[in-house]
Amino acid sequence: MKHILNYLLVVIQFSAVFCSCSSSQKTVFVVLPDTQTYLESCPEVFGSQISWIFDNRKKIDAVIHVGDLTQDNHPVEWMLMSEYFSKIEKTGLPYTFSLGNHDLGSKPGKFSDVHNTSVANKYFPARRFADKKYWGGSFDKDSVDNHYINIRSGGIDWLIMSLEFGPSDDVLEWADKVISRNRNKAVIINTHAYLYSDSTWLDNSDWWRPQVYGIGKDSARTVNDGGQIWEKLVSKHSNILAVFCGHILKSGVGTLVSKGEAGNNVYQMLANFQRGVEGSENGGNGYLRIITFDKKKGEMDVKTYSTWENKYHPSPAHNFIFHNINIGQYTK
Repeated sequence: MKHILNYLLVVIQFSAVFCSCSSSQKTVFVVLPDTQTYLESCPEVFGSQISWIFDNRKKIDAVIHVGDLTQDNHPVEWMLMSEYFSKIEKTGLPYTFSLGNHDLGSKPGKFSDVHNTSVANKYFPARRFADKKYWGGSFDKDSVDNHYINIRSGGIDWLIMSLEFGPSDDVLEWADKVISRNRNKAVIINTHAYLYSDSTWLDNSDWWRPQVYGIGKDSARTVNDGGQIWEKLVSKHSNILAVFCGHILKSGVGTLVSKGEAGNNVYQMLANFQRGVEGSENGGNGYLRIITFDKKKGEMDVKTYSTWENKYHPSPAHNFIFHNINIGQYTK
């Protein structure tokens, strides 16, 4: 009886998150934190996330992956990831991803020792998205390293921009121009390395920053950390509402609300559950985030749910609501 009651409670809570997703007032994003250890040792757990997304496809507006899709940037891992996302593609559900440090290395065990995105682009070539209505464009038309998608949902025009691990100055300048041309859209920035678990920007000299990896030692290419992404891009645009990221271990969670130059609030969130994060099991136990923007209420509701265990994360740090968000200004 206790098991049945617990199951019914999960169903009721789960339904509460999605009960009015079809409403013209709401937009629902599913955010996938670092999946690297799933492919390495727990593929069935990641499979549960993909199956859950497929089953709930009519209640979701877009899927956002924060990076480290793979553990070793190996062709077999990318082939498997391609097959997983093909299932999502068949539904027509928009998706986007950031390339993390584990997606850039020269060989297994080397993480961003070089800027190698050739394997990622072999299995997720730009032409794969060319005919998708939601595809916006990319920094380099021949790659998906840095790209953006457009969707219309909840009475809002959205632009979701995915930036790779340690984006260069050229990429940030490109992103700045794209966002400037789309001031009527609500913007989400998705990147891999941005916040620490103490809810501050990556901007000091420790080993988490992109600058300490091989790509940061290549004099031919600039590299930007979280603080620099904030300063050079995010803070400058009043229509950037949120930043999603992963990468950091320790508690694997951080939340920061900062004022942009125009006085606007930007809601920045780190979520990571991979092996190495405190309390992690089964590569992350299938935890993903369900983020619901409600235009009518002016709220952003953040829920963290395990598709493997069919339960919500027990910590308030992973389940909360931001109030008084001005997203109605993007209504046409």
